Amino acid sequence: MPNRDRSEFASISMSSPDLTDAERNAVASVLETPRLSMGPQEKEFESSVENYSGRRHAIAVSSGTAGLHLCVRAAGISEGDFVITTPFSFVASANVLLYERAIPIFVDVDQETGNIDPGQAAAAAADLKQGGEAGLSWMPRKGANPNAKLKALLTVDVFGQPADYDQLRPIADEYGLDLIEDSCEAFGSQYRGENAGSFGKAAVFAFYPNKQMTTGEGGVVVTDDEDWAELIRALRNQGRAPGDTWLAHTHLGYNYRLDELSAALGVVQIIRLDELIEKRAKVAKWYSQKLSKIQGIQVPKVKSDTTRMSWFVYVVRFDPSIARDDVVRSLRELGIPSRPYFAPIHLQKYMVDRFGYRAGDYPVTEDLGKRGLALPFSSVMTEAEVDRVCEALGEVVS
Repeated sequence: MPNRDRSEFASISMSSPDLTDAERNAVASVLETPRLSMGPQEKEFESSVENYSGRRHAIAVSSGTAGLHLCVRAAGISEGDFVITTPFSFVASANVLLYERAIPIFVDVDQETGNIDPGQAAAAAADLKQGGEAGLSWMPRKGANPNAKLKALLTVDVFGQPADYDQLRPIADEYGLDLIEDSCEAFGSQYRGENAGSFGKAAVFAFYPNKQMTTGEGGVVVTDDEDWAELIRALRNQGRAPGDTWLAHTHLGYNYRLDELSAALGVVQIIRLDELIEKRAKVAKWYSQKLSKIQGIQVPKVKSDTTRMSWFVYVVRFDPSIARDDVVRSLRELGIPSRPYFAPIHLQKYMVDRFGYRAGDYPVTEDLGKRGLALPFSSVMTEAEVDRVCEALGEVVS
């Protein structure tokens, strides 16, 4: 690789929010009021998400993780219960089950998208409902009660691409499972013309600064179910049910509220969401056009079922002959950040200790985890910055 000047790439960030004076003024205006929590900005933001998503209820929360945890609580998932989910995700989608001492039942993923494999999910549901030896084959080596109940299916829309819900919804219906959508990476995406977050009993969006839009920290739960909406609103506010006074608490709850400054930021960002999605799509197109010419690099594919892709990150895969971690180090020497996406959840130390997972348990997940790399990506990237990343990557892998 030629000897390059690190300063040439010094300004390239892994991600960056896309903010204007409108967002700054909205946040500043909240500081002119005495209401910094549980105020009108939260309500306006929730209404905006309801309108955009098409769901009847939107409940703003402090993070996507908080939203998923509240869905787990609303579904009545408790100690020992089984939930079918994916090991190829950010750890939060599994952690929220562990918070309630439930057992994630991992199934492997689709090689192309990284989303949960519907065929394996269906087989796991059938075998777990049947019980006996068939059910045992899906359970972790330790830490699970073979007689526990299967309660839910928790899907993840990986990197912004919705899972295959035409195959997944019938599984949930057939086996009486609550379908919870982790759409934290997919706000604004569409599956066969329907919005991400439209398919389950509830769905969760997240707005960390590297997402399509941001509230700083924050998330939203969406659902059409009145009972779930009422319970989730109560649980996010220290368990206060409708009619409770400030020091009365019907439920064991949490402080999962979204503050007014964050909500005000979200009110403006969601107005700009279509613009932000289009800008991210342009950056993804630049990357794909340039990187497709480099041997040994596979650019991400968008399936035809994904009728609108809302890009969260841009993740390439390397041929097995290329050592991904060496690429990371070489790019870092040039001042270009990158990040492996994802590290398999089942091989995290606490998962291995708790459930006895081993390398080889979920081969597709592990293969994607070894070969995937997220490149710098945001709606504020310029084509010149993309050119510089692609040029450096080409040199590194050549």
